[in-house]
Amino acid sequence: MSTAATATAAKSEPWNARPYAEALDAQGSDLSLRDGEGWCLPLDVPRWTGPTDVGDESVLARCEGRVLDIGCGAGRLVGALARRGLEVLGIDVCTTAVISTVCRGGPARSGSVFDPLPGEGSWGTALLIDGNIGIGGDPGRLLSRVRDLVRDRGLLIVEVSPGEVDERRRVRLYAGQQAASPVFSWAAVGASALERRARDCGWSAGETWTGPRGERCFVALRAQA
Repeated sequence: MSTAATATAAKSEPWNARPYAEALDAQGSDLSLRDGEGWCLPLDVPRWTGPTDVGDESVLARCEGRVLDIGCGAGRLVGALARRGLEVLGIDVCTTAVISTVCRGGPARSGSVFDPLPGEGSWGTALLIDGNIGIGGDPGRLLSRVRDLVRDRGLLIVEVSPGEVDERRRVRLYAGQQAASPVFSWAAVGASALERRARDCGWSAGETWTGPRGERCFVALRAQA
């Protein structure tokens, strides 16, 4: 891809929209994902940009080997893993997110999970937290891609939607009531839907757990050899 094409792609990337980048800097804003049918998903930017919480700590405690945080955002998990002495890398399409992660003391690089990445096939753990199973709007494609990134018997920890959810939508990023991005594909899945899809993509279902108040749900998948 040429430099001009790369710049155009970065500019059109929804998560490089100025309101999202500014929200990461300000550690909070009224951001949401919305479709044309009235569906709305508020984005919990204050939690994403804050310190790790109990749910995050439950994820960190389960990480094995070298860790790849896909869609690392402001870098709270990458920074926490680096402080624990684990080898970790965050990737994110948002330049501001990458800078924030580095400022928290964790290594990060700009790019998509679908780009060529270092250490493909050797990561011990991959993370899809904060709804990042929605990346690309096709969970099956994403699960297959992550299977190529981790080693045999490697671990994938996914934060899923509560309840029986299995949705694909065409959405925009909104700042308040104002559309702030082009339309793009997004997905949301619950634990059961994730496990069904994972079986077809080289994963075995493992542990499922929730945060202390049940507001966050997680699934650990194991890469089949």
